[in-house]
Amino acid sequence: MQAKIWNHRQWIEETEPERLRRSFDDLLRASGFNIILFTDHYFEPQGYTALWLLSESHFAVHTFPECGRTYIELSSCNLDYYCKFLTLTKTL
Repeated sequence: MQAKIWNHRQWIEETEPERLRRSFDDLLRASGFNIILFTDHYFEPQGYTALWLLSESHFAVHTFPECGRTYIELSSCNLDYYCKFLTLTKTL
């Protein structure tokens, strides 16, 4: 087995926490990832960070509502799931 991690980073325009959580939870599952743990945090006066711990690595979102943008990052050791996730998120 080769030790390899694929990484994807992207800025998107959605900043609403519930929409982000629901959408990415669905996309990760549809891609085949196994979610071990989900945790999130709301910042005052604004901002949101969420982390999905995956058996294949992790996925994170960090919102910057004052700029109308969210940073997403996926790290994966499973190339098939990674590629499927990228295909499903092309419309973001």
